[in-house]
Amino acid sequence: MGEMKDKLHTGELYLPDDEEIMGEQMIYQDLLTEYNQTKPSMQKERNELLHKMLAECGEGVYIEAPFFANWGGHHCHFGDKVYANYHLTCVDDTHIYVGEYTMFGPNVTIATAGHPILPELRKDYYQYNMPVHIGKCCWIGAGVLIMPGVSIGDNTVIGAGSVVTKDIPANVVAYGDPCRVIRDINEHDREYYFKDRKIDWESIK
Repeated sequence: MGEMKDKLHTGELYLPDDEEIMGEQMIYQDLLTEYNQTKPSMQKERNELLHKMLAECGEGVYIEAPFFANWGGHHCHFGDKVYANYHLTCVDDTHIYVGEYTMFGPNVTIATAGHPILPELRKDYYQYNMPVHIGKCCWIGAGVLIMPGVSIGDNTVIGAGSVVTKDIPANVVAYGDPCRVIRDINEHDREYYFKDRKIDWESIK
């Protein structure tokens, strides 16, 4: 493996236009392009492509097309039953881990790549990557931006339009720009699913 490619997953500065990096990246970009050209009725073909594209693809993973990813999802690890609505963007220059049953609203961006603040380094296109970890059974609302190196705990809800710049713990509702914890998930949520609408446990069990 080349010197630059070694740095994809170490957090070190590297040049993403390295010939070896771009050659491998193109393979998965082509698979992603093929995925985005499939019809909704082509579920078998989509599932086969996801298993080729993703680093890990659990059972029942469903990603609405179009799906965008720097490495075609090659560094994405998705657990069972992960669902992503339209226009999920994964800047997956290093690893993105998503636990089972997590759901993404439309237009979510998960970024692992960053560029130095120092302009001299940006002129040369230097980049670094930090992994993102999202727990199981999370709900990531529409238009959320998740920044490099962030971890989100199990069962947490991130409100629409949030910009997640720091770690968010498990079992909370968080939103805002920057995203912050608003409250714990609690007994109220066992009774109400939306404003004053009660959960009819008898009808859904």
